[in-house]
Amino acid sequence: MVGETNLEKLLRSMSPKLLPEEYVFCSVEGRYGDFQELNPLAVYQESEGLTLVLLAKTAKANKLPFESVFKGITLTVHSSLDAVGLTAAVATKLAEKGISANVIAAYYHDHIFVQAEKAELAMAALGEFTA
Repeated sequence: MVGETNLEKLLRSMSPKLLPEEYVFCSVEGRYGDFQELNPLAVYQESEGLTLVLLAKTAKANKLPFESVFKGITLTVHSSLDAVGLTAAVATKLAEKGISANVIAAYYHDHIFVQAEKAELAMAALGEFTA
């Protein structure tokens, strides 16, 4: 199944879904294998350290430092990794409302992490694409 590349179609049919959990981004020293028991949602190795995207409750239970708490929004449309403009359009729309957009692109969908207290506002803003 090939993902959608047409930006107009992506924006009209993205059907954002708000995830119920709260997430945090943590930077730790070590390798992925050192933290796999924490079941991170995402992991990225940066030169400064290993970034883990974890459930907030998992980070707290393991005394891992973090700065902010986020809610995840999945754009349920199957977007192609070759699609141009989706991230920019979503980030711009959210920026207009004063909402940060931390985007993770996976194979089938794009996932946006927004400040937990602004999650409902973010959902309303994304709904403007289909209004």
